Amino acid sequence: MRLFIAGTSPRSRRTIETVRRVCDAHLADGYDLEIIDIYQQQALADADSILAAPTLVKLQPPPVRRITGDLSDERRILQGLGLHPAETKDLDDS
Repeated sequence: MRLFIAGTSPRSRRTIETVRRVCDAHLADGYDLEIIDIYQQQALADADSILAAPTLVKLQPPPVRRITGDLSDERRILQGLGLHPAETKDLDDS
C-alpha cells in the first residue's frame, strides 16, 4: 500500500498513525505501507495520478483501491480496503 501525505503536519502524522493502527489490527497476514510525501516525492505522486492528499492506495491484491480525503474514520478505511467491519473484530476491542 502507498499512503500519500502532504508534508509533516499534525494531520499527516495522525493519518499515518490511524492507517497503521487499522492495518495492524485487521490485516493479519501483514502489510507493506510506503509513506510518500507529495511535496518531497512529486514524481511518485504524478506516476500514481495523485491529485489530493491524503490518499491511501491499496495495490495488492487486486483490484487497486483508493481512499482520498479524511482518513480519521477507521470504518471508512476498512471499507476502502475492501474489508467490511462486520468481517473483522470490533474496532473497540483493540
